[in-house]
Amino acid sequence: MGEVLGELGGRTWSCPVTDRLGDAAREADAYLAIGVIERDSQFSRGTLYCTILYFGPDGKLLGKHRKTMPTGAERLIWGAGDGSTLTVIKTEYGVIGGLICWENYMPLARVSVYGKGVEIYIAPTADSRERWQSTLRHIAMEGRCFVLGCNQYVIKSMYPQDLEGIEDLAELPEELCRGGSVIISPLGEVMEGPLYDKEGILHSELDLAQVVRSRYDFDALGHYSRPDIFQLHVDERPKLPVNYHYESS
Repeated sequence: MGEVLGELGGRTWSCPVTDRLGDAAREADAYLAIGVIERDSQFSRGTLYCTILYFGPDGKLLGKHRKTMPTGAERLIWGAGDGSTLTVIKTEYGVIGGLICWENYMPLARVSVYGKGVEIYIAPTADSRERWQSTLRHIAMEGRCFVLGCNQYVIKSMYPQDLEGIEDLAELPEELCRGGSVIISPLGEVMEGPLYDKEGILHSELDLAQVVRSRYDFDALGHYSRPDIFQLHVDERPKLPVNYHYESS
């Protein structure tokens, strides 16, 4: 856990954790989307957020998305993000964006991402149930986009034995989360995965022309949108606890 720092919103910070992630993206010459627990660094330096960070192949922090609604008991721990981080990243490989875990069950949140032209939809989660795969396939078909679903594979022995509260795991099974990472096409076809019961990396070649072809018969924000009947208004203004206004001299 650490503060998410870098060059965003005209402000510059420095954080060793974020720097290491940027270094890894640069060394791999790859775009990196990674989930973190972020500590607010601008105001309270206390509130935590469930966040996706996006890094470019040059190692720069390109953007972030804070989960707009923590799931269930997560509300006791994490703050709720506002509309200012409904982020998509335009790359030479397509428009990348997405939502976090059960945020993906929020229809209007999904539409807000579709409206930004997402082509590669990132859907990290902690839900390893089979029914979650149906959700990801629905998103792919609804948004006519590639969906990259990512989940962790976790067993009890991965936890350090000196971790505070480790004794609370004693009655749980050895396998705490069985994974389920998957890659799905814009027509809902499973291209790779789901990867269960082991660690691993999924690889697939994405043909962005499939996105265009798939939208010929259904385009949620095109000919199926019917703006004469339905409209969604998204407030992307940051909801700051303190706003400072300065008079020019």
